[in-house]
Amino acid sequence: MTHTFLAPRFAAHRSRPALRPVAFAAMLALSGTGIAHAQASPVAVAPSAPVSADTAPSLPSVTVSASGLQLGATEMTTPATVLEGDELVRRREATLGETLNSEPGITSSHFGAGASRPIIRGMDGPRVKVLSDGAELHDASTISPDHAVVSEPLLATQIEVLRGPSALVYGNGAVGGVVNVLDGKIPTAVPEKGYEGSAELRANTGAREGAGAFSLTGGTGNLAVHVEGVSRDASDYRVGKGWAPNGEPARKVLGSFNRTDTGSVGLSWVGDRGYLGAAYTRQTAKYGLPGHNHSFEGCHTHGDHLHCGAHADEGEEGHDHDHGAEAGDVPVVDLRSERFDIRGELRNPFAGFSALRLRAGVTDYVHDEVEDGAISTTFKNKAYDTRIELQHEPIAGFKGLIGLQTSQRKFSAEGEEAYVEPTITRKLGFFALEEYRLGDWRFEAALRHDRQTAEAQTSGIERSHNGTSASLGAVWKFTPGYQVGTSFTRASRAPSAEELYAQGLHMATSTYERGNPDLRSEISQNIDISLKKTSGDTTFGVSVFRNRISNYIYGRTLDEVDGLQLLQYSQADATFTGIEGQVRQRLNRHFGITLFGDTVRARLAGGGLLPRIPATRAGLRLDGNWNAWEGQVEWVQVARQGRVAEFETATPGYGMLNVGVSYSGQFSGGTPWQVYVKANNLTDRLAYAHTSFIKNAAPLMGRNVTVGVKVAF
Repeated sequence: MTHTFLAPRFAAHRSRPALRPVAFAAMLALSGTGIAHAQASPVAVAPSAPVSADTAPSLPSVTVSASGLQLGATEMTTPATVLEGDELVRRREATLGETLNSEPGITSSHFGAGASRPIIRGMDGPRVKVLSDGAELHDASTISPDHAVVSEPLLATQIEVLRGPSALVYGNGAVGGVVNVLDGKIPTAVPEKGYEGSAELRANTGAREGAGAFSLTGGTGNLAVHVEGVSRDASDYRVGKGWAPNGEPARKVLGSFNRTDTGSVGLSWVGDRGYLGAAYTRQTAKYGLPGHNHSFEGCHTHGDHLHCGAHADEGEEGHDHDHGAEAGDVPVVDLRSERFDIRGELRNPFAGFSALRLRAGVTDYVHDEVEDGAISTTFKNKAYDTRIELQHEPIAGFKGLIGLQTSQRKFSAEGEEAYVEPTITRKLGFFALEEYRLGDWRFEAALRHDRQTAEAQTSGIERSHNGTSASLGAVWKFTPGYQVGTSFTRASRAPSAEELYAQGLHMATSTYERGNPDLRSEISQNIDISLKKTSGDTTFGVSVFRNRISNYIYGRTLDEVDGLQLLQYSQADATFTGIEGQVRQRLNRHFGITLFGDTVRARLAGGGLLPRIPATRAGLRLDGNWNAWEGQVEWVQVARQGRVAEFETATPGYGMLNVGVSYSGQFSGGTPWQVYVKANNLTDRLAYAHTSFIKNAAPLMGRNVTVGVKVAF
């Protein structure tokens, strides 16, 4: 788990920096690299930013774009985490998973430095949807944790996380939640002074990382143009003291490097009633896959057992596939993603409706896995998606929207690890969301119906699934500054193409995976209860949840040979139960202290445990500010995870100390600037992420310091 604790202070501008302007510009007809941010600050549940006034204010209102009805974070029936402005700048990391990893209820899959996907309340993969301003991202990250999410945190203006029922309008498969990444690549307004932008440079000692970003928006009349970019170059990162893979002391994770370039250019027409725009985004990346073991090549199955030649007869005790790779043996992912986006909004399109919104995208994604200089496997994903929403005017006190969402994904893998045959997955969904307010109460109801068809092109097998999902929720502000929320959701999730048709060796995760074309849809029943205090010297937010899932799909381990596991996608009833929250006490006008934590338990109906469930966490944070200075000191304690599934090993607990300080100022012309320093894992603890397939091959980063400078104009 990686934590960041520096709060850049200025925020009223969207910003993006620059590191390698000339080369990157030539690639995309842009220049430089880019990063974004700006706006208010705190998280939805309780602010970590210090309060500088003598009187304790209420939490600032933060609009949740993904709520569908542009609700404030405090109006949601279930918890919503919103990172923006200063809070986002101090939390962001190289990947989306690591950026969100320290938020209550959210962890990451952690696969070295190049790939890390958010895990929400113990659920990951296809149960967590990642969106780009409401449009689904199409990469290969739901297929395997070693595949990167093609979303750049340094270009995000706001990141929203909706848990459980709140995510229903974005797909009934998002039973874990939705992560919506907002950006500025398609302008929604023409800058008042004709242009605005930002630039940032930063460096990190743990991986000798250098990163830079820039953002620039300009326009006149009804036209606005936006260009942005990011460039990152990080070497293999250092881990904490005491790591000895294969019995030999080591300080770096071989193959944990990450080199990424992202750029975008967008154009919008902006009018009095809305906007319509388009953008082209290209991302290229090269990152290593630690923990790869070539000795598994040639392993195959005999019924429900693995056979690996000499391995099967050695009689060695099974262990995790967490070997340290020799230099030159680490496979490299060479990734390219191109996406065209169209976004638009028309206010008061016709009688009875207040807004019409459009989101559409076309993605061409490909990545090669390169071993010893030769391409071993190529993954391709070509997809399109369209989403249309119509928000109606109030009818008898009801306010809401109706919508249509459709997508198609053509996925293929060719080469040594092509363990999933080429598939075409088509989805069509209709949804409706309504709210009703009565005094101090707000009621919400959502309904969605989806149809999915997944066709395996080699075998000719085709499976179709239909599912209807519904949710009911309410928020009661029973006294000023206090509110309680509750919701119930019944959701259906169709199995993914990989769960249906996987068949073969997957060396990156040390598994041999077998799908099941007869899998049925999951049916989840989730209840969520939350309590919040949003004003006064003490603010807090706490949520408890229980999610019972019939026909839960998971990879059941049938056999293991020398760390290689045979996973059969199976179904059984499962229950996820947990609690998450944080409370902040304002000490005086300069200081505040926050206590936060989360825990989740996941069990199968027969009494078994599910693998890679996050360990319990708790933390204490002290924040302070004085004039132009801001700082934080935090201790995070992660418990030992001994509640493990069959063939899974326990993970020891650890504690991390993180500090940060920033100083903000202005140039003579009024342009804001900021310098910041943040230090993570100051005690250099050796720590492992239990959620990772390669936890022992790629421990978390050891002591590291990040230094950055940012200018907005």
